[in-house]
Amino acid sequence: MSELTVAEATESIYASLRAGNADIDAGIATLKAALTREGIKQAVFDPTKLAQNNRSGRKLMQAYFRQPGVSVRFSDQ
Repeated sequence: MSELTVAEATESIYASLRAGNADIDAGIATLKAALTREGIKQAVFDPTKLAQNNRSGRKLMQAYFRQPGVSVRFSDQ
């Protein structure tokens, strides 16, 4: 498996979200590895690309990603 950049891993997360969370856990693991390799502390997501772009949807995403150790924040709207 080739190592993805943070941007590529983030795009794969968006694809998983569009596909009803298919392979989301593998995507999170890939994102975490990419963040570590690049020395980045937080993953940044564009809220307009989320299936549930509301406060509860964003909080749920942050909580789910926090479990495997990925800190999430959202770009300004």
